[in-house]
Amino acid sequence: MAANMENIVKFTFPMAKMVTDRFHVQKLAYDAVQEMRIKYRWEAIEQENKEIALGREVKQKYIPEILDNGDTLKQLLARSRFLLFKAESKWTPTQRFRAELLFARYPALEQAYHLSMQLGHIYHFVKDKGIAFTKLAGWYDRVEKAGFESFNVVVRSIQAHYLNILNYFDNRSTNASAESFNAKIKAFRSSFRGVKTVKFFLFRLANIYA
Repeated sequence: MAANMENIVKFTFPMAKMVTDRFHVQKLAYDAVQEMRIKYRWEAIEQENKEIALGREVKQKYIPEILDNGDTLKQLLARSRFLLFKAESKWTPTQRFRAELLFARYPALEQAYHLSMQLGHIYHFVKDKGIAFTKLAGWYDRVEKAGFESFNVVVRSIQAHYLNILNYFDNRSTNASAESFNAKIKAFRSSFRGVKTVKFFLFRLANIYA
């Protein structure tokens, strides 16, 4: 979705139909959820610091609240990071229990999590561009009604790239294979701590991956 990349594509391939990759759109939604989690965690840390300071003033030892799974509140928020990226069906029993405790304390975070998962379901199950248009419009409307500040970037990005986002559903095109290959090249390059001779480096790549 970067403007410079869009200009490069328009200049190099003027007749091409541009597609905003689904993984970048989904990542925005996942990042919005994580931003909310981190905000709550900072609030929990700040509250704990205040209670520790108060305990010192009244000369009482601070004892944090221990939840049913053995976590403190700030631990619950820290250890919930990965489960918020996963669908409920893929949670382990420990993650499911942790999610129940988390969402009971932070219902807004549960709502944001479900919004991010709903976007993924649209990409995963919808194969018709017309249906995708309707589903994405409905999802966009739910996000606006939720009023989460962290989702503002997602909303603005969808507004700016709506047509390119919908173009994905024509052929379900994605650059995942290119991203994967790029990661392999970077890993291969880092193993040499840099490249001195580009031609020889490309020769090795061709022999290994071609």
